[in-house]
Amino acid sequence: MWIPVMGLLAGVIIGLLTGLELPTAYNIYLVILILVMFDALLGALKASLADKFSNYLFITGVLLNLVFALSLAFLGEQLGVDLYLAPVFAFGVRLFQNIAVIRRQLLHRYQAAKKNEES
Repeated sequence: MWIPVMGLLAGVIIGLLTGLELPTAYNIYLVILILVMFDALLGALKASLADKFSNYLFITGVLLNLVFALSLAFLGEQLGVDLYLAPVFAFGVRLFQNIAVIRRQLLHRYQAAKKNEES
């Protein structure tokens, strides 16, 4: 579970240190990439807290979500339609759902640990 987080942190640090700038035409794709990665990390954290994490599901989920979301954005750009908004909305909703589930799982663990201390 910590390998994806460490990879993300290493990528952010390398990106900040290199000073590489992307053309503004790629901003939509970068936003979708960031949303897919955050969705994958929060989904992995949620699955890890529920003891259901699988590397294969994580990797295939990231790749398929990324390919599909970027394909929608590219198709929309070719057609002159803002289709990139569909994955942005979908991943935005999933981010908040995953955060809510993670919060509940952490609160249940905290309450269970507190009960065990009192007993």
